Amino acid sequence: MRIVVAGATGAVGRHVVVAGRERGHEVVGMSRSSGQDVIAGTGLREALAGADVVIDVTSVMTTSGKAAVSFFRTATRNLLTAEQQAGVGHHVALSIVGIDGIDAAYYAGKHAQEREVAAGDVPWSLLRAAQFHEFAEQMLRQLSFGPLTLAPKMLMRPVAAREVAAALVEVAEAGPSGRVPDLVGPTEERLVDLVRRLRRADGRRGPTVEMRLPGAYGRGLASGALRGGPDARRGTIDFDGWLRSADHRRR
Repeated sequence: MRIVVAGATGAVGRHVVVAGRERGHEVVGMSRSSGQDVIAGTGLREALAGADVVIDVTSVMTTSGKAAVSFFRTATRNLLTAEQQAGVGHHVALSIVGIDGIDAAYYAGKHAQEREVAAGDVPWSLLRAAQFHEFAEQMLRQLSFGPLTLAPKMLMRPVAAREVAAALVEVAEAGPSGRVPDLVGPTEERLVDLVRRLRRADGRRGPTVEMRLPGAYGRGLASGALRGGPDARRGTIDFDGWLRSADHRRR
């Protein structure tokens, strides 16, 4: 099977490329660095020639709901249009568990993406996954001020990006299935605890302080909704196992 990965150089995309090839598929990665731009719509149709399925793991770093909606709506429409023109028969999208009541900030963009996929003409599958273990690294980079690191109040069941990637390849192999079972990690966690453990593992000193973010976005993070439901599939790699793995690069 020929799999095209949109967002192939990102946190999940690089694992999707490896997982697909390990399962014997021909995998083509798409990114701006290889000449494809999902926002401008350039280079897509050529990259999709002969593809059986597209796995979309594109993302954008923003907490602006307007920017997130614009990105995901535009990227999804451009991908679906190019897929239809190229005769691709399956579109696989990745979203986030528990966002139904959080139509704000980044999650507003994921809602927009889900609506575009469901309304499109390309047969589709949608996997919702929990936040990745790598999310703690993002918080450490974005919310560190000298020796101090801030961590939003967040209840979660973090999952390894590697396991999410493997699940996406399985979804691609199964054919269009609509919404598939959610995927979460094996343990209940608080984001502040993950950041503290990450700092210790990396030999960093200084305090990590939990803060409650305002508005619908902050309420959603703190509510526990983003842990997913009781019927979600559970991954096997916990945060401490991920810290010890090659997937975590000590900084």
